[in-house]
Order: sequence, then structure tokens, then C-alpha cells
Amino acid sequence: MRKGVEDNNRSTCGGAGRKGLRTLLVSLAIGSAVALGGCAGRPGTDALAVNVTPEAGAKPVKVLVATTRMRDANPGVLFNGERSEKLDFASVTLTVPPTHKTGQIEWAKQGAGNPATDMVVRDAVYRDTEAQFLQELNADLAKRPKGERDVFIFVHGYNTQFSEAIFRLTQMTHDADATAVPVLFTWASRGKTEDYVYDNNSATAARDNLEELIKLVARSNAERFSILAHSMGNWVTVEALRQMRIDKSLPDPKRIANIVLAAPDIDVDVFKSQLRRFGKPEKPFVVIVSHDDKALKISDLIAGGKQRLGSYSDDRELVSLGAVVVDMTDVKSDGDGLNHGKFAQLAGLRSQLRQTLEKTATSGNIPASVEMDQIRITGITPTMAGSMPGGTTKPVTATTATTTTGAAIATSGATATPQ
Repeated sequence: MRKGVEDNNRSTCGGAGRKGLRTLLVSLAIGSAVALGGCAGRPGTDALAVNVTPEAGAKPVKVLVATTRMRDANPGVLFNGERSEKLDFASVTLTVPPTHKTGQIEWAKQGAGNPATDMVVRDAVYRDTEAQFLQELNADLAKRPKGERDVFIFVHGYNTQFSEAIFRLTQMTHDADATAVPVLFTWASRGKTEDYVYDNNSATAARDNLEELIKLVARSNAERFSILAHSMGNWVTVEALRQMRIDKSLPDPKRIANIVLAAPDIDVDVFKSQLRRFGKPEKPFVVIVSHDDKALKISDLIAGGKQRLGSYSDDRELVSLGAVVVDMTDVKSDGDGLNHGKFAQLAGLRSQLRQTLEKTATSGNIPASVEMDQIRITGITPTMAGSMPGGTTKPVTATTATTTTGAAIATSGATATPQ
């Protein structure tokens, strides 16, 4: 373990000190190994090498990237886990194999992969300026019909390599059959279990950069945008939004479609404080929780026994603060030994979620909670119904369930998910 990590955490976990933290991190490493079991480990250093081998059944997905990571000299890595001094950009086109299974990431066991069986990179280009990024974003939006010119921003969590983050966003976009332009905001995680403190500091340092990206998207021709954050990525996201609320630079609420906080690795008391300062949002945050999330239990211990938002059990209190709570505690995890990425399984329930929530939100009798396939959704109200493009009235929660809760939520989870 790095000396710096030890020195910064001598009193962690109620005075357990150096030995206690080491024990916790070893436990986390073991848990991560369980979560990664049954797959081909983690992507190699050539996982993002360009592969132009033709494959008729492979489906392309283009992802725009905004990152605080440093560029890597290895073309198969693109960006590493060290911090850049400024926001950097890229454009990456990948393909999803015809043998793809919903919720899964088929990265190559070695080399650049086989497009018939693996997700591979077709094209990868760095963009040097905000102007270049914005120009490409607007060009991609222009390819969509009016009413569908949306942007979807994904913010990953702790212990995530760049390759893992972009593969996950690719998988989500494909599984959701999403029309929104996918944008990956990737902060400088080293992708190592023992670097929890480094990752936490990197996430904190990236708040202003995420704010910069949100403002860039707001300057674009996007009609609406959504944000999905996972695990430690929620800290970056909520802090950036809080800052923007305080300095009155938040985009028009009508352009913010959904903000989804999945398995948030945030101290519950801190989140309550953030929302009190933020104020009850015009559109509720969607918070995905699971009380049996083992990764967050370890985070609880590292944080001195303070419960994390993603495993909080008082759904109604979160609703009172301005959230819709999607509780997946009773859902059996599909291959994730840490129960930290259960919500990836919602991708397969996309249509059913849409139908259930639309029917509930537009009915005259709104129950306190709605249950479907062992998923409990709390906080749906008649005020969530809004006029959607085309003159059709649809509840905001239905959109959330489709674009995010039912599909984008699949971004970080499933059998090969880092935290």
C-alpha cells in the first residue's frame, strides 16, 4: 500500500488506524474479485486499440468524452488514471457484437478483440479544444430529428479504468436503444482498490470540470440533457450541481430531463445538507438504493460508520427532500457479488417500467409506492406529469424509467463492473 494512503488515514474507522484500513481495503479487494468472477478480469492495455475488421452484425455506438484524465501514450489505453490540469476531450466509436447479452460487457480477452464476439473500437480521435467538442456535439445532435436532440451524460464511480467506463456507457446506449448523444464524463480514477483516497480526491477535484461540461452542453443545440452518476461519481455530480445552484448558473430546468443517482457513495448527512442548500428540485432526483450493497457497507466503515446514501433505508425521508427512490433491495443480483450494480438489470425491464409508471402517474389514485418485479418505487406524484414533445402528456418519472432508471442505469453494474 502507498505510504501516502496510509498517512492520510491513520485515524480512519474510529481510530482503527493503519492496520484497520489495510484490513478494510483487503476486504474490498476480495469483494471486488467476487464481483468480477466469471468474466475475463479487467480490460487489458490494448483493449481500446482500433480494430477495423468488418463484421456485418456489429452495431456502432459513438461516445463523446470529456475527461480530467491525462492522455496515455498507449493508443490502446487513450486516457490513464493520472490527473490532467484541464478538461480534455475525445470522440470514440465502438461496436457491439451480434452475440451481445443485455447488461453485459464483452471486452476482449486479449488484443483488440474480435468484433463478432467483443466490443471493439472502430475509431478514436482526441479533440483539443472545447470548440471542437461543441462542434462535434452539435453535428451529432443535428442527425437526430427535432424532439429527440438529447444528451445523456454518464459519470462513473470509484475504481474505474477509462476503458471500463466507456465500455459501460456503450453497453447502456446499445441496450436502451437510446437516441440521446452519449457523453462520458470520466474523472481520474486509477482503477485500483487501494487508491480509494486518491480516487476520492480526484472526484472532488473534478467538480468544476463537470460544471464546465454541463455548461458546454447547455450552450449546445441539445433540447434536453440527463445525467446518470454511479457510486463515487455521485459526489462529483451533486457537488457540481450544488455549486451551479449557488452561483445561479444552472441551465433552464426545462432542459434538464433527469438526474439519476445510482448506488450513491455519499454520506447521508452530507447529501441532506447538499439538498437543503440546493433546495427541493423542480424535478425530483432519482435515487437508486439497495440495502444489501456490500461495497457501500465497506465505504460506511472507511467513513467512520456513517451510512452511505445508496444503502439508506428511509425512502420517505429522501422523497421529502426531493427524490424518487427506486429500491432494489429485494432484487437478486445477477452476477455482481457486491450487489453494487444491481440496477444494471433494469435495462431488461425498460418497457415494463415505462408502462407501469405511466399508468400509475396518469391515474387518479397515486399510491405512496409502486412495486414491480421486487423493485419498489417511492415518490411518484401527479405533479410529475408534464407535457412531452408531440403533444403527448407523459410523466417525468416514465421518461426517467425509460431513459435512465430503466436503461441508462445499466451503465454501471452487471457481472464485470468495477465500483
